[in-house]
Amino acid sequence: MTSWLDLDPTDPFGLQTLPYGVFSTATRPDRRVGVRIGNRVLDAAAAAKQAGMESGETWACTSLNRFLARGPRAWAAAREWLTMVLSDEAYRDAVEASLHPLDQVALHLPFEVADYVDFYASEHHAANLGAIFRPDNPALPIGYHGRSGTVVVSGTDVLRPNGQSRSPDGGRPHFGPSTRLDIEAEVGFVVGGATRLGMPVAVPEAAEHLFGVVLLNDWSARDIQAWEYVPLGPFLGKSFMTSISAWVTPMAAFDSARVDLPRQDPRPHDYLHHETARGMDLHLEVTLNGTVVSRPEYRHMYWSPEQMLAHLTVNGASLRDGDLFGSGTVSGADPGTLGSLVELTANGANPVALDNGTTRGFLEDGDVVTMTAWAPGPDGTRIGVGEVTGRVVAAL
Repeated sequence: MTSWLDLDPTDPFGLQTLPYGVFSTATRPDRRVGVRIGNRVLDAAAAAKQAGMESGETWACTSLNRFLARGPRAWAAAREWLTMVLSDEAYRDAVEASLHPLDQVALHLPFEVADYVDFYASEHHAANLGAIFRPDNPALPIGYHGRSGTVVVSGTDVLRPNGQSRSPDGGRPHFGPSTRLDIEAEVGFVVGGATRLGMPVAVPEAAEHLFGVVLLNDWSARDIQAWEYVPLGPFLGKSFMTSISAWVTPMAAFDSARVDLPRQDPRPHDYLHHETARGMDLHLEVTLNGTVVSRPEYRHMYWSPEQMLAHLTVNGASLRDGDLFGSGTVSGADPGTLGSLVELTANGANPVALDNGTTRGFLEDGDVVTMTAWAPGPDGTRIGVGEVTGRVVAAL
């Protein structure tokens, strides 16, 4: 399909994508839901009002949570309506005035994060990190519950965390700023359609709760993490900040990007084993101070989004509108596809070379990390995923 906006057909944010976010402008500082189309942002509620769509009031909010609560039928109807008004010339007069240039808006956290869970869904990452921290058992599928209050929107500075760590010689633990600050290139999944406590969501039903995708950087203090990792797992080394992209790309946009999962051996338990469990062909890119340091491939991930959601709820845990879960670090078998510095540098032993002539084992103050991604779309198009970026600043 084509839009009356006369978009470049190679634009990854064309009609095939239509991600949701929350924005404001200098002349109107109140936050509201927007939809990205090319290099513009559509004020969704304002456009709906002008075009006579009563249910567009759902978008007259400071977050996507109200829309997330509407469920899959409403999500599908909204996407169909947006596609129609942005492609049919008959709606141009009603909608065009609600478009804003992308470079003239401020972007905010797109939804209020209810609960946040981070998984460990890459077989390669589990093996690589297990060899460093826990060589006896890189178990799958596992995850940990993070702090939803420290999930921030792309562009937020990353304050180097303080904490306890232990020197490599095994001396007495000391307290201070992390010296092994790291990244984790992940894909995040945004959940809608709350459930009641005690009601697991099966794999075939998971799609009804998976609204969309964000890029996610789960910043990690490896020295703090290593000291606290046994016996209870991640805590202060992870909980200080998690960055997500400002745009949530609907799951419906990835219909052409679903692929078969890697062979799961041994066969998963029955609650995880289902023919609807499929992977996603997402191509990630990680840059550090402008140098591309990795290109992770999401299609190698061991567990599907639907399986992760089923596992998250199998004990009876409930879902809330605005829940977020991360895939865990996206890493492949090749060195150029590793999604964290601890893997890329063999725990700092082999620093990566940057284009400016410097090297990095772990992040230094002032470093800027940016992650981007795309997926194949219909008819040879590309589906864009909003970037996530952050700059490291010195500890307090």
